[in-house]
Amino acid sequence: MAEKDKEFLKNLLSMFKVEADEHLKLTTAGLLELEKTSTAEKQIIIVENIFREVHSLKGAARAVNMKEMETLCQSLENIFAAWKRKEIGPSQALFDVLHQAVDRLGRLLAPTDSENAATGKSQIGELGASLEKLLNEARPLVESDIPTKDKQEHLVIQNLEPSLSPVQEKATPTETVRIATPKLDAVLLKTEELLAVKLATSQHDTELREINAEVARWKREWTKIQPTVGTIRRNLEKTSINGSVANGHLPKITEFLDWNLHALTGFESKLKALERSVQQDHRILGGMVDDLLTDMKKALILPVGSILESFPHLVRNLSRDQAKDMELVIEGGETEIDRRILEEIKDPLLHLVRNCIDHGIEKPEERIQKKKSPRGMIRIVISQKDSSKAEILLSDDGRGIDLAKVRASALKLDLITPQQAESLSNQESLALIFASGVSTSAMITDISGRGLGLAIVREKAEKLGGTVAVESRLGIGTTFHVVLPLTIATFRGIPVRVDEHLFILPSIPVNRVAQIKKENIKTVENKETIELDGEAISLVHLGDALELPRREPTGDAKDGVPVVLISHNEKSIAFLVDEIFSEQEVMVKSLGRQLSRVRNIAGATVLANRKLVPILNVSDLMQSAVRVSGRSARVAAVELEKEKPRNKSVLVVEDSITSRTLLKSILEAAGYNVDTAVDGIDGLTQLRSGKFDVVVSDVEMPRLNGFDLTAKIRADKKLAATPIILVTALQSREDRERGMDVGANAYIVKSSLDQSNLLDVMGRLM
Repeated sequence: MAEKDKEFLKNLLSMFKVEADEHLKLTTAGLLELEKTSTAEKQIIIVENIFREVHSLKGAARAVNMKEMETLCQSLENIFAAWKRKEIGPSQALFDVLHQAVDRLGRLLAPTDSENAATGKSQIGELGASLEKLLNEARPLVESDIPTKDKQEHLVIQNLEPSLSPVQEKATPTETVRIATPKLDAVLLKTEELLAVKLATSQHDTELREINAEVARWKREWTKIQPTVGTIRRNLEKTSINGSVANGHLPKITEFLDWNLHALTGFESKLKALERSVQQDHRILGGMVDDLLTDMKKALILPVGSILESFPHLVRNLSRDQAKDMELVIEGGETEIDRRILEEIKDPLLHLVRNCIDHGIEKPEERIQKKKSPRGMIRIVISQKDSSKAEILLSDDGRGIDLAKVRASALKLDLITPQQAESLSNQESLALIFASGVSTSAMITDISGRGLGLAIVREKAEKLGGTVAVESRLGIGTTFHVVLPLTIATFRGIPVRVDEHLFILPSIPVNRVAQIKKENIKTVENKETIELDGEAISLVHLGDALELPRREPTGDAKDGVPVVLISHNEKSIAFLVDEIFSEQEVMVKSLGRQLSRVRNIAGATVLANRKLVPILNVSDLMQSAVRVSGRSARVAAVELEKEKPRNKSVLVVEDSITSRTLLKSILEAAGYNVDTAVDGIDGLTQLRSGKFDVVVSDVEMPRLNGFDLTAKIRADKKLAATPIILVTALQSREDRERGMDVGANAYIVKSSLDQSNLLDVMGRLM
C-alpha cells in the first residue's frame, strides 16, 4: 500500500473512532434511560433513537472495514427492530445482554494488546454468534416477562413519530471543526507565554514612573538653586577680576547650569511622553493578552459532565455485581473546567464512586432493616464557587465511615500512636482516611480495600492546586468535597521572602497574614505556638520547613514579625517569614521531566521583574512543617540561645515525690539551682519569699493546682514576668488551651517528656 493511502487510512480510522465513541456514549445513555422508563410510549421513542445510533455506527464501521463491529451492530439492530415492532418488550435479562453487547463494542473500538494479538476471522464469527445466541435466549424471557395486559397494550400502540429522548436533547447545533487537542495545547502554551510579556510591560511602566519621579525631584532641586545662580551671574557682571582664573571659568559654569536646566526640562518631557506611550501599550497589550488567553481557555474547557458519561453505566454494572440497588444522579454537569484538569481528575472521581458502591451503599435487605429506601443514592453535584474555582460534591446515603475502624487501621500502619488515637477528634480521625494504606474494609477486593484510592484522590487534587475534604455521619452517609481550579494556566499567588530567597504561596490555602509580637509566641510541648482568633496555632519558620540554613537575625522586630496562616486538610499552621508582598497573578511553569518531583516545590514562575521564583507545594510544606515543628523554631528577629544558662534558680512544684526527684535531678545535672515545693500553696509561698528564674509545675495537685498557681503568679505584679512550664499527664486540647489561657509559657505532657525536651524549653525561656 502506498504511503499516501496508509496516511489516508490512518486519518480515516482516527475520525471513525471519534464518531464511534459518540455513538456508543449516546447508546449507553439511551439504555440507562430506557431502564428507568416505565411507559411504553416513551420506551418506543428511546428505542427508535438507540436504533438510529446503532445503525449509524454500523454504517461507519462498514466504511472502515471493521466487520466485527458491523456484525455486532447488525445483531443489536435486530433486537431493536423487534422491539419497535412490539414483538418483544423490556426485561432485566434483555438489558443485561444489551449492556454486554455495548461493552463489547467499546472494547472493539479500543482493544487491549491481548485482544489485538488474538484477532481473526474465527474469533469474529465466534463473537457475533455468541451475541446472537444471547439475544435469541433473551427473547423468550422477554416475552414471558410481559404480562398479558401489557402484551395487549403493545398491540394497540400506534407508531409514533420519533423524537429526541431526554438523554439526547441538545442545544441548537453550531458550526464546528475537529482539531487535535495536542495542537490546541501547543497554541495555549504559546498564548500563556504572552502573559510574561504583559507582566514585563507592567514592570516597565512602574520603572518609568519611578524614573520620572526622580527626574521631577532633580528638577525641583535645580529650580531651588536658580536664584543663587542668578546672583552669582550678576555679581560677575558687576565685578571684573583681570587675569583671574575664576573670571574665565565661572561664566562657563553658570552657562552650563542654564543649559543643564534646559536639557533637564527636555529630558523630563521626553520621559513623560515615553511613560504615556508605555502605559498605552501596556493597556492595549494587556487587554489583547487577556482576551486571547480567555478565548484559548474557552476553546479548551469542557463541561464536567463530559467525563461523567460512563459513570451511570459503571454504577449499574458494579451494583449488579454486588447485588445492590442504587441510582446515580448528576447535577451541574454543564459547569465547564479546563480539559487538562478534567482528564486528571476523572480517575480520582472514579475511585470515590467505587468507594461509595463498595463501602457506602448497603444491600437492599440491610437498608430495609435500617428503614431506608432499598435503592441507594449516589449524587454528584458540580457548581462554580467563584470566578476561579469549582466544587464537586460526591455523596451517598449509605452506612457512613466507622471512625473506630479508621483509627484501628491507622494504628496498624503505625501512622498514629495509641495515645494519639485516644485524643484525636472526629474530624482528625476522618482525615486519616486519605493516608496511604488506611482502609475500613475487612477484605481486599478488585474494587477497594487496599487503602490507596483516597490517597490517590488527595494527591491528584493537590497536584492540580485543589483540595479534598470529607464529611460523614455513621448510618446516614458520606460526602466528599473536591474543590478544583477552573484552569491550571494561571492562579493567584503571594510572594514571600525568607532571608534573600523568594517563594510563591498559592492564595487559596492562605487563611490570613498577620504581624505577631515576639512576646506572644509561646511554647506548648516543645512546639512554638501563637494565638489567633482564640485558637492555638503551631508556628514554624518557613526556612526550617524548607531546610534552608538559618541566618543571623537582622532588622528590628519591635512591630512584630510577619506570619502566613495556611489551612490545609483540616490542619492550620502559621509560617514565619521575613517579608510578605502583594498578591499577584502567577503563571505556572513545570520543572521538566528531570525534576518531575521535588519536595516542597510544585513548579516555578517568572515575576514581573524577570526573576525566576519557585512555587511552593502546600501539601508537602504542611508535612515538612509537622516534621520540624518539634525543633527549636524561633522568630527571625530573636537570636537562638546556643549555650544553656548556668546557676539559674528553678522552683519545681510537684506533689509526687518520684516526679519531683526526677525533675530535680535532670535540672541539677544541667547546672540549675533547684528548689522544690510539694503543692501549689507551698510553691506560691516560696515564690513570694525567694527569687526564681523559672517555675516548673505539675497541674493536678492538692490545695492549689497548677492552673490556679499559674493564674496567681500572673496576677502578682512582682512575679508576673516569671516563666512557667507546666509538666502534666493531662493531654487533651482543652487542657492545653486552658494552660495557655492562664499564662503558661510552655505545656509539656509527661508521656512525651524527656531530658532534652525539658532542657531545650528551659534554655529558650531563660
